[in-house]
Amino acid sequence: MTAACLRVLLRWAAIAALVSLIPGVGQLRAQIGEQPIRIIFPFAAGGSGDAVSRLIADRMRIALDRPVIVEKRAGADGRIGVRVVKEAAPDGITLLLTPIAPVAVYQHVYAKLDYDPIADLAPIFQVGAFDFGIAVGPQVEAKTLQDLVAWAKANPSQASFAVPGAGALPHFLGVMLARTAGIDLRAVPYRGSAAGLADLVAGHVPIEITTTSDLVQMHKAGRIRVLATSDKARSPFLPDVPTFGEAGYNLVATGWYGMFAPAPPDIVARLNAVLPRNSPPYRRRRRNNGHPPSRRRDLRPRSKARTHDGTDGGEHPA
Repeated sequence: MTAACLRVLLRWAAIAALVSLIPGVGQLRAQIGEQPIRIIFPFAAGGSGDAVSRLIADRMRIALDRPVIVEKRAGADGRIGVRVVKEAAPDGITLLLTPIAPVAVYQHVYAKLDYDPIADLAPIFQVGAFDFGIAVGPQVEAKTLQDLVAWAKANPSQASFAVPGAGALPHFLGVMLARTAGIDLRAVPYRGSAAGLADLVAGHVPIEITTTSDLVQMHKAGRIRVLATSDKARSPFLPDVPTFGEAGYNLVATGWYGMFAPAPPDIVARLNAVLPRNSPPYRRRRRNNGHPPSRRRDLRPRSKARTHDGTDGGEHPA
Protein backbone atom coordinates (compact mmCIF):
# COMPACT_ATOMS: atom_id res chain seq x y z
CA MET A 1 0.00 0.00 0.00
CA THR A 2 1.40 3.39 -0.96
CA ALA A 3 1.80 6.21 1.53
CA ALA A 4 -0.84 8.23 -0.34
CA CYS A 5 -3.37 5.39 -0.09
CA LEU A 6 -2.62 4.99 3.61
CA ARG A 7 -3.19 8.71 4.19
CA VAL A 8 -6.56 8.51 2.42
CA LEU A 9 -7.63 5.49 4.47
CA LEU A 10 -6.56 7.14 7.71
CA ARG A 11 -8.40 10.33 6.78
CA TRP A 12 -11.64 8.44 6.10
CA ALA A 13 -11.23 6.44 9.29
CA ALA A 14 -10.84 9.66 11.26
CA ILE A 15 -13.93 11.14 9.64
CA ALA A 16 -15.94 8.01 10.41
CA ALA A 17 -14.78 8.07 14.03
CA LEU A 18 -15.75 11.72 14.43
CA VAL A 19 -19.13 11.20 12.78
CA SER A 20 -19.90 8.35 15.15
CA LEU A 21 -19.70 10.85 18.02
CA ILE A 22 -22.52 13.02 16.61
CA PRO A 23 -25.45 12.82 19.05
CA GLY A 24 -28.16 10.54 17.68
CA VAL A 25 -26.07 8.50 15.25
CA GLY A 26 -26.09 5.43 17.49
CA GLN A 27 -29.80 5.74 18.21
CA LEU A 28 -30.59 6.15 14.51
CA ARG A 29 -28.50 3.12 13.59
CA ALA A 30 -30.37 1.06 16.16
CA GLN A 31 -33.73 2.44 15.08
CA ILE A 32 -33.41 1.74 11.36
CA GLY A 33 -31.63 -1.60 11.72
CA GLU A 34 -29.23 -2.95 9.11
CA GLN A 35 -31.30 -2.18 6.02
CA PRO A 36 -29.85 0.00 3.23
CA ILE A 37 -31.21 3.53 3.13
CA ARG A 38 -32.92 4.64 -0.10
CA ILE A 39 -32.77 8.23 -1.35
CA ILE A 40 -35.41 8.74 -4.02
CA PHE A 41 -34.63 11.47 -6.55
CA PRO A 42 -37.81 12.05 -8.61
CA PHE A 43 -36.17 13.23 -11.84
CA ALA A 44 -33.86 11.71 -14.44
CA ALA A 45 -30.13 11.21 -13.96
CA GLY A 46 -27.54 13.63 -15.25
CA GLY A 47 -28.54 16.96 -13.70
CA SER A 48 -27.34 18.86 -10.65
CA GLY A 49 -30.01 17.33 -8.43
CA ASP A 50 -28.68 13.88 -9.27
CA ALA A 51 -25.20 15.03 -8.21
CA VAL A 52 -26.54 16.50 -4.96
CA SER A 53 -28.37 13.29 -4.09
CA ARG A 54 -25.20 11.24 -4.59
CA LEU A 55 -23.21 13.68 -2.46
CA ILE A 56 -25.72 13.33 0.37
CA ALA A 57 -25.66 9.54 -0.01
CA ASP A 58 -21.88 9.46 0.33
CA ARG A 59 -22.00 11.47 3.56
CA MET A 60 -24.78 9.33 5.04
CA ARG A 61 -22.90 6.17 4.10
CA ILE A 62 -20.00 7.31 6.27
CA ALA A 63 -22.20 8.54 9.12
CA LEU A 64 -24.35 5.41 9.41
CA ASP A 65 -21.85 2.80 8.21
CA ARG A 66 -24.33 1.13 5.89
CA PRO A 67 -25.27 1.19 2.19
CA VAL A 68 -27.16 4.27 0.97
CA ILE A 69 -28.73 3.83 -2.45
CA VAL A 70 -29.87 6.64 -4.75
CA GLU A 71 -32.84 5.66 -6.91
CA LYS A 72 -34.06 7.75 -9.85
CA ARG A 73 -37.84 7.57 -10.09
CA ALA A 74 -38.53 10.00 -12.91
CA GLY A 75 -41.93 10.57 -14.46
CA ALA A 76 -45.00 12.81 -14.19
CA ASP A 77 -42.75 15.83 -13.56
CA GLY A 78 -41.43 14.33 -10.31
CA ARG A 79 -44.76 13.20 -8.87
CA ILE A 80 -44.07 9.48 -9.31
CA GLY A 81 -40.98 9.63 -7.11
CA VAL A 82 -42.82 11.58 -4.42
CA ARG A 83 -45.59 8.97 -4.41
CA VAL A 84 -43.01 6.19 -3.95
CA VAL A 85 -41.74 7.90 -0.80
CA LYS A 86 -45.25 8.67 0.46
CA GLU A 87 -46.16 4.97 0.25
CA ALA A 88 -42.97 3.79 2.00
CA ALA A 89 -42.92 2.61 5.59
CA PRO A 90 -42.44 5.49 8.10
CA ASP A 91 -39.15 4.10 9.40
CA GLY A 92 -36.52 6.52 8.06
CA ILE A 93 -35.31 4.01 5.46
CA THR A 94 -36.81 5.77 2.42
CA LEU A 95 -36.01 9.48 1.92
CA LEU A 96 -36.94 12.01 -0.74
CA LEU A 97 -34.38 14.45 -2.16
CA THR A 98 -36.26 16.88 -4.37
CA PRO A 99 -36.21 20.39 -5.76
CA ILE A 100 -38.85 22.80 -4.55
CA ALA A 101 -41.58 22.26 -7.16
CA PRO A 102 -43.05 18.83 -6.21
CA VAL A 103 -43.42 19.80 -2.54
CA ALA A 104 -44.16 23.55 -2.63
CA VAL A 105 -45.44 24.47 -6.10
CA TYR A 106 -47.42 21.62 -7.64
CA GLN A 107 -50.31 21.88 -5.19
CA HIS A 108 -50.96 25.30 -6.74
CA VAL A 109 -50.55 24.03 -10.32
CA TYR A 110 -52.32 20.69 -10.58
CA ALA A 111 -56.04 20.33 -9.88
CA LYS A 112 -55.39 17.05 -8.05
CA LEU A 113 -52.27 15.49 -6.58
CA ASP A 114 -52.13 11.94 -5.26
CA TYR A 115 -50.07 13.11 -2.28
CA ASP A 116 -50.24 15.91 0.26
CA PRO A 117 -46.73 17.32 0.79
CA ILE A 118 -47.71 18.69 4.22
CA ALA A 119 -49.53 15.65 5.59
CA ASP A 120 -47.56 12.87 3.89
CA LEU A 121 -43.96 14.11 4.18
CA ALA A 122 -41.96 15.38 7.13
CA PRO A 123 -39.36 18.00 6.15
CA ILE A 124 -35.82 17.32 7.37
CA PHE A 125 -33.58 20.05 5.97
CA GLN A 126 -32.77 22.19 2.96
CA VAL A 127 -29.74 20.88 1.12
CA GLY A 128 -28.86 24.01 -0.86
CA ALA A 129 -30.19 26.85 -2.97
CA PHE A 130 -29.71 27.54 -6.68
CA ASP A 131 -30.70 29.94 -9.44
CA PHE A 132 -31.72 29.42 -13.06
CA GLY A 133 -30.24 30.33 -16.41
CA ILE A 134 -31.64 30.89 -19.88
CA ALA A 135 -29.48 29.51 -22.67
CA VAL A 136 -29.62 29.30 -26.45
CA GLY A 137 -28.28 26.62 -28.74
CA PRO A 138 -26.37 26.84 -32.02
CA GLN A 139 -29.44 27.63 -34.15
CA VAL A 140 -29.99 30.98 -32.38
CA GLU A 141 -27.39 33.71 -32.92
CA ALA A 142 -28.53 35.86 -29.98
CA LYS A 143 -25.70 37.18 -27.83
CA THR A 144 -27.89 38.97 -25.28
CA LEU A 145 -31.32 38.51 -23.78
CA GLN A 146 -32.56 41.49 -25.81
CA ASP A 147 -31.28 39.74 -28.95
CA LEU A 148 -33.24 36.64 -27.97
CA VAL A 149 -36.44 38.64 -27.47
CA ALA A 150 -35.97 40.19 -30.92
CA TRP A 151 -35.38 36.72 -32.41
CA ALA A 152 -38.54 35.37 -30.75
CA LYS A 153 -40.60 38.23 -32.17
CA ALA A 154 -39.19 37.59 -35.64
CA ASN A 155 -39.58 33.79 -35.40
CA PRO A 156 -42.71 33.12 -33.34
CA SER A 157 -43.24 29.63 -34.76
CA GLN A 158 -39.77 28.54 -33.57
CA ALA A 159 -39.84 30.20 -30.13
CA SER A 160 -39.98 27.21 -27.77
CA PHE A 161 -37.94 26.49 -24.65
CA ALA A 162 -36.98 23.27 -22.88
CA VAL A 163 -37.76 22.94 -19.18
CA PRO A 164 -37.06 20.07 -16.74
CA GLY A 165 -40.73 19.33 -16.10
CA ALA A 166 -44.06 21.09 -16.58
CA GLY A 167 -45.16 23.32 -13.73
CA ALA A 168 -41.70 23.74 -12.21
CA LEU A 169 -40.03 27.09 -11.58
CA PRO A 170 -38.12 27.22 -14.92
CA HIS A 171 -41.47 26.85 -16.68
CA PHE A 172 -42.91 29.82 -14.78
CA LEU A 173 -39.75 31.86 -15.33
CA GLY A 174 -40.20 31.40 -19.10
CA VAL A 175 -43.86 32.38 -18.85
CA MET A 176 -42.98 35.52 -16.91
CA LEU A 177 -40.24 36.45 -19.39
CA ALA A 178 -42.68 36.04 -22.28
CA ARG A 179 -45.27 38.18 -20.52
CA THR A 180 -42.75 40.87 -19.55
CA ALA A 181 -41.14 41.01 -23.00
CA GLY A 182 -44.37 40.75 -24.98
CA ILE A 183 -43.44 37.57 -26.84
CA ASP A 184 -44.82 34.06 -27.27
CA LEU A 185 -42.72 31.25 -25.81
CA ARG A 186 -43.92 27.64 -25.72
CA ALA A 187 -42.63 25.35 -22.99
CA VAL A 188 -41.37 21.87 -23.96
CA PRO A 189 -41.22 19.71 -20.80
CA TYR A 190 -38.45 17.11 -20.46
CA ARG A 191 -37.82 14.42 -17.84
CA GLY A 192 -34.94 16.44 -16.40
CA SER A 193 -32.33 19.01 -17.35
CA ALA A 194 -29.92 16.63 -19.07
CA ALA A 195 -32.36 15.52 -21.80
CA GLY A 196 -33.32 19.11 -22.59
CA LEU A 197 -29.67 20.15 -22.67
CA ALA A 198 -28.84 17.35 -25.12
CA ASP A 199 -31.56 18.60 -27.47
CA LEU A 200 -30.41 22.19 -27.02
CA VAL A 201 -26.85 21.31 -28.04
CA ALA A 202 -28.13 19.24 -30.96
CA GLY A 203 -30.30 22.11 -32.20
CA HIS A 204 -33.62 20.33 -31.68
CA VAL A 205 -34.87 23.03 -29.31
CA PRO A 206 -33.63 26.64 -29.50
CA ILE A 207 -33.80 27.68 -25.82
CA GLU A 208 -33.56 26.05 -22.40
CA ILE A 209 -34.34 27.42 -18.96
CA THR A 210 -33.00 25.28 -16.15
CA THR A 211 -30.71 25.29 -13.12
CA THR A 212 -27.66 27.42 -13.89
CA SER A 213 -25.27 24.74 -12.67
CA ASP A 214 -26.55 22.39 -15.38
CA LEU A 215 -25.60 24.91 -18.08
CA VAL A 216 -22.13 25.98 -16.93
CA GLN A 217 -20.01 23.25 -18.54
CA MET A 218 -21.58 23.50 -22.01
CA HIS A 219 -21.48 27.31 -21.86
CA LYS A 220 -17.78 27.33 -21.06
CA ALA A 221 -17.16 24.80 -23.83
CA GLY A 222 -18.87 27.10 -26.34
CA ARG A 223 -21.63 24.60 -27.16
CA ILE A 224 -24.40 26.88 -25.84
CA ARG A 225 -24.66 30.48 -24.63
CA VAL A 226 -26.17 31.41 -21.28
CA LEU A 227 -27.71 34.85 -21.73
CA ALA A 228 -28.94 35.63 -18.21
CA THR A 229 -29.24 34.15 -14.72
CA SER A 230 -32.13 34.59 -12.33
CA ASP A 231 -30.78 35.54 -8.90
CA LYS A 232 -30.40 39.13 -7.70
CA ALA A 233 -26.62 38.85 -8.09
CA ARG A 234 -24.60 37.22 -10.84
CA SER A 235 -23.76 33.55 -10.55
CA PRO A 236 -20.25 33.01 -9.12
CA PHE A 237 -19.81 30.30 -11.76
CA LEU A 238 -20.73 32.62 -14.65
CA PRO A 239 -19.59 36.06 -13.47
CA ASP A 240 -19.59 37.48 -17.01
CA VAL A 241 -23.27 36.61 -17.58
CA PRO A 242 -25.74 39.33 -16.52
CA THR A 243 -28.79 38.76 -14.37
CA PHE A 244 -32.27 39.13 -15.82
CA GLY A 245 -32.46 42.48 -14.01
CA GLU A 246 -29.22 43.69 -15.54
CA ALA A 247 -30.49 42.59 -18.95
CA GLY A 248 -33.54 44.82 -18.55
CA TYR A 249 -36.15 42.39 -17.20
CA ASN A 250 -37.16 42.63 -13.55
CA LEU A 251 -37.31 38.89 -12.87
CA VAL A 252 -35.79 37.06 -9.89
CA ALA A 253 -36.21 33.33 -9.24
CA THR A 254 -34.34 30.88 -7.01
CA GLY A 255 -35.02 27.36 -5.81
CA TRP A 256 -33.71 24.79 -3.36
CA TYR A 257 -33.28 21.08 -2.81
CA GLY A 258 -34.80 19.60 0.32
CA MET A 259 -34.79 16.26 2.12
CA PHE A 260 -38.12 14.77 3.26
CA ALA A 261 -39.33 11.50 4.77
CA PRO A 262 -42.56 9.81 5.87
CA ALA A 263 -41.19 9.40 9.37
CA PRO A 264 -42.11 10.30 12.96
CA PRO A 265 -40.49 13.31 14.69
CA ASP A 266 -37.87 11.33 16.61
CA ILE A 267 -36.45 9.74 13.44
CA VAL A 268 -36.66 13.04 11.56
CA ALA A 269 -34.69 14.78 14.34
CA ARG A 270 -31.95 12.14 14.23
CA LEU A 271 -31.77 12.25 10.44
CA ASN A 272 -31.43 16.03 10.69
CA ALA A 273 -28.52 15.56 13.09
CA VAL A 274 -26.53 13.17 10.88
CA LEU A 275 -27.11 14.68 7.44
CA PRO A 276 -24.29 16.82 5.97
CA ARG A 277 -23.29 20.01 7.68
CA ASN A 278 -20.53 22.43 6.89
CA SER A 279 -17.11 20.91 6.15
CA PRO A 280 -14.36 21.75 3.63
CA PRO A 281 -14.84 18.51 1.60
CA TYR A 282 -18.62 19.01 1.49
CA ARG A 283 -18.28 22.66 0.42
CA ARG A 284 -15.67 21.73 -2.19
CA ARG A 285 -17.84 19.01 -3.73
CA ARG A 286 -20.85 21.36 -3.80
CA ARG A 287 -18.76 23.97 -5.61
CA ASN A 288 -17.51 21.34 -8.06
CA ASN A 289 -21.15 20.46 -8.79
CA GLY A 290 -21.90 24.10 -9.56
CA HIS A 291 -23.66 25.06 -6.33
CA PRO A 292 -22.59 28.25 -4.55
CA PRO A 293 -22.25 28.44 -0.76
CA SER A 294 -25.63 28.67 0.96
CA ARG A 295 -27.24 28.20 4.33
CA ARG A 296 -28.24 24.70 5.43
CA ARG A 297 -31.78 25.37 6.63
CA ASP A 298 -33.79 23.17 8.94
CA LEU A 299 -37.13 22.79 7.13
CA ARG A 300 -39.03 21.48 10.14
CA PRO A 301 -41.59 23.80 11.76
CA ARG A 302 -39.83 26.05 14.25
CA SER A 303 -41.55 24.48 17.24
CA LYS A 304 -40.23 21.07 16.13
CA ALA A 305 -36.82 22.19 14.88
CA ARG A 306 -35.03 20.82 17.89
CA THR A 307 -32.49 18.07 17.83
CA HIS A 308 -33.08 15.08 20.09
CA ASP A 309 -30.69 16.58 22.66
CA GLY A 310 -32.86 19.70 22.93
CA THR A 311 -30.67 22.11 20.95
CA ASP A 312 -32.06 24.31 18.21
CA GLY A 313 -31.64 22.84 14.72
CA GLY A 314 -31.60 26.29 13.12
CA GLU A 315 -29.39 27.18 10.16
CA HIS A 316 -25.95 25.87 9.33
CA PRO A 317 -23.58 26.88 6.54
CA ALA A 318 -23.75 24.37 3.70
